[in-house]
Amino acid sequence: MAKPVSEYTRKRNFEITSEPPESAPAKRGKKAPSALRFVIQKHDARNLHYDFRLELDGTLKSWAVPKGPSLDPTQKRLAVHVEDHPISYGTFEGSIPEGQYGAGDVIVWDHGVWQPIGDPQETYKAGKLKFTLIGEKLSGDWALVRTHLRGSGDKEQWLLIKEKDQQARPISEFDVVAELPKSVLSDATVGDKTTKTTKKAVKKPKTVKPKPTTLPEQFSPQLATLMDKAPAGDWRYEIKFDGYRILARIDNGEVRLLTRNGHDWTAKLPLQAKALAEMKLDGSWLDGEVVVLNEKGFPDFQGLQNAFEIGRSVDIIYFLFDAPFLQGVDQREMPVEDRRAALKKALGRKSRQIVRFSEAFTAKHQDIIESACALSLEGVIGKRAGSPYVSRRSPDWIKLKCRLRQEFVIIGYTAPQGSRSGFGALLLGVYDDKGLIYAGRVGTGFNQANLKLFHGQLQEIERKTSPLAKPLTAAQARGVHWVEPTLVCEAEFAEWTREGVVRQAAFIAMRTDKPATEIVREQPQSSKASKPVSEKKTSSKDSTVAGVKITHPERVIDKDSGTQKLELVQFYDSISQWILPFLRDRPVSLLRAPEGVEGEQFFQKHAERLAIPNIKHLDPNIDLGHARLMEIDSVQALIGAAQMGTIELHTWGATHDRIETPDLFVLDLDPDPALPWKSMVEATQLTLSVLDEIGLEAFLKTSGGKGMHIIVPLARKDDWDTVKAFAKAIAQFMAQQLPERITATMGPKNRVGKIFVDYLRNTRGASTVSAYSVRARPGLPVSVPISRDELTQLHGSQEWTVANLLGRLEGLKGDPWKGYANRQKITAKMWKQLGAKKP
Repeated sequence: MAKPVSEYTRKRNFEITSEPPESAPAKRGKKAPSALRFVIQKHDARNLHYDFRLELDGTLKSWAVPKGPSLDPTQKRLAVHVEDHPISYGTFEGSIPEGQYGAGDVIVWDHGVWQPIGDPQETYKAGKLKFTLIGEKLSGDWALVRTHLRGSGDKEQWLLIKEKDQQARPISEFDVVAELPKSVLSDATVGDKTTKTTKKAVKKPKTVKPKPTTLPEQFSPQLATLMDKAPAGDWRYEIKFDGYRILARIDNGEVRLLTRNGHDWTAKLPLQAKALAEMKLDGSWLDGEVVVLNEKGFPDFQGLQNAFEIGRSVDIIYFLFDAPFLQGVDQREMPVEDRRAALKKALGRKSRQIVRFSEAFTAKHQDIIESACALSLEGVIGKRAGSPYVSRRSPDWIKLKCRLRQEFVIIGYTAPQGSRSGFGALLLGVYDDKGLIYAGRVGTGFNQANLKLFHGQLQEIERKTSPLAKPLTAAQARGVHWVEPTLVCEAEFAEWTREGVVRQAAFIAMRTDKPATEIVREQPQSSKASKPVSEKKTSSKDSTVAGVKITHPERVIDKDSGTQKLELVQFYDSISQWILPFLRDRPVSLLRAPEGVEGEQFFQKHAERLAIPNIKHLDPNIDLGHARLMEIDSVQALIGAAQMGTIELHTWGATHDRIETPDLFVLDLDPDPALPWKSMVEATQLTLSVLDEIGLEAFLKTSGGKGMHIIVPLARKDDWDTVKAFAKAIAQFMAQQLPERITATMGPKNRVGKIFVDYLRNTRGASTVSAYSVRARPGLPVSVPISRDELTQLHGSQEWTVANLLGRLEGLKGDPWKGYANRQKITAKMWKQLGAKKP
């Protein structure tokens, strides 16, 4: 007998709303213990209210609280019991479309862990739920009490009440919903009465405080992901310009115009550079596209190429659509709407005929795409509302094309037939894992002028043999003149055939802004895919970095960000001056993931038969009975490790010359993943307070995972057992002081709703991820040293990744670990203060 449809599912059309559908129940089996989560969503529907949800029995028990929670025990807030929601709803933010149940904007106002007082099933059934909240905004003891009243639709009416405890505050002193209106996930707000119009309010973008910064010398643009159709959600759409992507760096009155690959085109665009200089936008990196418009006002790529060829930049218009840096402010973490608004305001009346702001459309995306195609435009670009600017290909920027269209490598040409001159057709290729492969031919779209011009260029680069990795059949190769695979053209076509060649292709233009080695077959992502895979950007040809040959450079290391092996290697090369001081002189353990983050991962502690290029082998007496330990002491060794599939680098707490006396100890604060980040910050502050009290200076770094690492440098005096025992004494002291939040006992069941202070990394032979090491996790976060002042400004331990760390390093005005020195000693007084004895 079919399972009846739940009330949640019955009320929603998941083809229209972006709310998560219910999933099938998980298979039964032994499940690791986990904390119960809670979430409060602020919902600007017909009436603004707060949805209070508690995880229980595999679902979210839900109440609608019209006025929201109050920290005042005298304020008994009405809570109307509504249908259960799936667990996945706990992270939902977005806009529920008009005509759907609950239409309006939703943000996650608070989230965290709840701890029931008594048996939760029994107290829920009895209508007298009492519990403790550990959230970003709400904490302490609370109660939900069922009344005998009935609301509309015969819904149960409960009361949400704050218990009298240290977290309670009179509403006259602090109204938590008024003082803290933003989302804890995105900083977005909803229900701002001062901005409402007569129409349904749209989601107000998140607010991120812009940061003054030093302008980086180099910068890479954000790239869009090709999609098969428009996804659900809140998107902003712009014309997909048929031109060249250009970044503008403006500083100290100097304007530089650069292509997406970093080539300086300022001399080719003198009028545009002059116009930007006159706008006085020093301290800016602006993003846009240069185009030439035809007589109908539409982008004309051939016209753009002609303008460059004859040096007529007066016909070229520079459309600006984003400002990652604007007048000395780093705007990359700001929502796209805010960045664009700031750019438009900064341009103001300064806009010139040849430098313009690119306006977004206000119509529905279906109408925009249909109109774009009807006007023979290339397509549209969609940008997810609220998204930051990242220097990589991102699913937050998408491209929707009217007809399939992409770049191809020219690999050969055929002789002309009949009255045609020059050549008959161009043979096309793209790169994949095996090298350059055949992709078909294009024989239409040429005029007499470019047939003659291109034929001359092709004759200059002719070769005798095919450049393809797999030869064509004799029939396919008959009459072909092969050329060096250096030229790139753009073509549009009807489809890819099963054989991997294009059908009904038409030539658009030659491309000089993209190297041939980057040309791959573009694969449109499904609009339903939550994590689209980035298009490949690197050819399968071997590369060399720091003198080390990099094999399979195109291999995708992380599907979440689309980062390829070569990009990871280049990242390590770019931060070598920062990471090497933390690696030199210490034994290193390598976490290798040859197939990437989602593949098999394994640690390598010893030098084995599979040699790591340039890595140093240490004295065999350090670890008797095993192969030698390793050290990374040079850029070449660092790159060699990355070439062999290493993502993470872990180091010992001692240098190899004095291996028995550690020069530091580590406290790894490892939280239950369900805990809010606020709990992590509080635990870190508590640990620092304990260390301050006993007289030890400590330094912080993000773990790149969920927690924080606290590093305490030491003079080389005590042995491993003593240092480990002291770190354990600190962990146990903290657990005694705050047993409901801290544990010194490892294991998932002991960490439920708590933070484990892991002291076990201070054992001889154990290691901790190095400062500035990448982590083998989705998104490739990095473990980064921070100052104490930065702790409360963090949004999480994965704040920095391979995509944005260089921006931080370039903007640093001082060493976050200034004063670090291995001079401190563990004293008898410190042992006494912790109530412990030295072993």
